[in-house]
Amino acid sequence: MYDPYVNMLRSTTEAMSAAVAGADSISVLPFDNAYKEADEFGYRIARNQQLLLKEESYLEKIVDPAAGSYYIENLTDQIARGAWEHFLKVEELGGYCKALRAGYVQEEVEKTARERDNNIATRKTTILGTNQYPNLLEKMAEKVQTDGHCCCQGEKGDEVKTLKVYRGAEPFEALRMQTEKAARRPKVFLLTYGNLAMRKARSGFATNFFGVAGYEIIDNPGFATAEEGAKAALESGADVVVLCSSDDEYAELTEPVCKALKGKVKSLVLAGFPKEMVETYKGYGIDEFIHVKTNVLESLTAFQKQLL
Repeated sequence: MYDPYVNMLRSTTEAMSAAVAGADSISVLPFDNAYKEADEFGYRIARNQQLLLKEESYLEKIVDPAAGSYYIENLTDQIARGAWEHFLKVEELGGYCKALRAGYVQEEVEKTARERDNNIATRKTTILGTNQYPNLLEKMAEKVQTDGHCCCQGEKGDEVKTLKVYRGAEPFEALRMQTEKAARRPKVFLLTYGNLAMRKARSGFATNFFGVAGYEIIDNPGFATAEEGAKAALESGADVVVLCSSDDEYAELTEPVCKALKGKVKSLVLAGFPKEMVETYKGYGIDEFIHVKTNVLESLTAFQKQLL
């Protein structure tokens, strides 16, 4: 839903993959289908994506475009072997209908869904513009015509357990939409200090992290002292202050900043995870550590409850 034009790239790649795999029929949905009723432009792009693959990539002129590619053939072999294991298991259960009534099919689908959801939440899987590299100026509240949910869930009394149909991006979209509709947009102040490379890397990480929820990001070129940074943070009226520096320099930055700001802002965050010093920094007043292993969705959900 957010950064929807990226969907043109996604669906083109997906259509190409289907063609390379030898699909008999391919349908490309309009790029804006997730949040509104597609218009003439959306349908035109969807048609042109298929025409480009046909007329300019010539995918319809080759019987097997992936022939000879070890990488693709190896993936195909892995899929075939995995699928065969499922076939054998279904056969053991007495066939597809019995496996479905027993819940085996649903359990396997849900297990895969949970794994994929976790990969999106921790940003192992990137959804450009949604859980990574958001457009900080984008507003979608007035453009959304539908909630994007598919009404395919079963009714009470169904013979078999039904599945929830959804898109993996929905939880992140809901967070950002909640921010858009809030009376006040939370402010995040990046208190940058010390080593240029590290403070820029960590301020960039923090910008992406909080930008995913649609917060206002106040970046800075770097402060000469901890006291100077703390003073600027207070004057900005920020809700969250993120310390952005190197692990070594956090030793001299964290304590004075926490003394100056604890109780005056809603949350003090440190970008990184200096393992040996975590408990010490928590004692100074750091509330949260954000780093590459953080579950972004869980963390931002907690911030939403605190800030909105």
